[in-house]
Amino acid sequence: MTRVVHLHIGAPKTGTTYIQTRLGRNTRTLADHGVHFPSTTRLARPELSQFRAALDLTEQDWGGAPGHADGAWDALMRRVRRLDGNVVISHEILAPAKSRMIERAMKDLAGSEVHIVYSARDLARQLAAAWQESVKQGRAWTFRKFLRRSRMGKPFMMQAFDIPDVLSSWGVAVPPERIHLVVVPARRRNGDVAADGEDTLWTRMCRALAIDPAWAPLDSDAVNASLGVAETQVLRRLNQELGRQVAREGEYDELLRRMVADGTLFHHRSAPVTLRPDNYDWVEERTERSLEWIAASGIDVIGDVDELRPQRPDPDERWHNPDRVRKRAITRAAIGALSSMTAEAARRPDPHGLAARATREIKRRLEP
Repeated sequence: MTRVVHLHIGAPKTGTTYIQTRLGRNTRTLADHGVHFPSTTRLARPELSQFRAALDLTEQDWGGAPGHADGAWDALMRRVRRLDGNVVISHEILAPAKSRMIERAMKDLAGSEVHIVYSARDLARQLAAAWQESVKQGRAWTFRKFLRRSRMGKPFMMQAFDIPDVLSSWGVAVPPERIHLVVVPARRRNGDVAADGEDTLWTRMCRALAIDPAWAPLDSDAVNASLGVAETQVLRRLNQELGRQVAREGEYDELLRRMVADGTLFHHRSAPVTLRPDNYDWVEERTERSLEWIAASGIDVIGDVDELRPQRPDPDERWHNPDRVRKRAITRAAIGALSSMTAEAARRPDPHGLAARATREIKRRLEP
């Protein structure tokens, strides 16, 4: 039986966690239909195994101990070579991989019919989400600095968002008809995804992966709550105070990330983070360059490419500067975080005192 490998390489902030966890929750029913979302061991979730494999391939540690992912890519490849049918590999850090890494991946997948799958959304939304995600991961830069560096193409995520560069690099050894661009559904002006947004994304992704949506009936259980301007500012200042350059316990970082992701750290959400109005010109220029490349490339496009065009805000609508948030809003968000941390410290067995120390740190930040 022929082995087809669908390599979903990103991009970040395009619903990848939703897709990966839904695939992971339905491995058995998918396997019944000849679709495999492999793990390197029986005990590890496929999403985690494939993340470690992607780290190994791209020569990253991502905050873990140096070398902690060594051998993970080879282990995944050994598993893939034992499979027939449709094999799905997915992680968003693969998007900006260097040419030597792509060559290694293609060499390791020799003998398989490889398809490249890349999901994209409008760049204005993507940049706002990417800055929030970087703060969740411990960065302390301002939104203004992030956008300035993004315009220069510096941050990892901006490299991953560059559709022509990413797909030209990965497409060197793959014909255009085997490159699938999945367009993430656009947002309405009220900020909501269309009512069937997740279903539309899932249906589009299934088409790219050659999966019948009915083969994965269990929905994703992943939560990655977005933050408003005040909540992001509180977390950014906390990162700044803690100092990413100072060694911190992994469990401590994980505690903050988990509580932010599942929406339990902050009780309320302030105004959403949106692109600064004077940044739309260069974002639209980048988008048009991408659309021109897509039109000339001959790749398979799933969805409406017009949904990649950023929607400028209503000129009468007030823009909330994420770098200049009112003190009252910051205090409210910080008190909510303090309350959540206090409850977490009281609820959990905490032999290292991590929740308690995090609570004390937030409390100290509130003191005049």
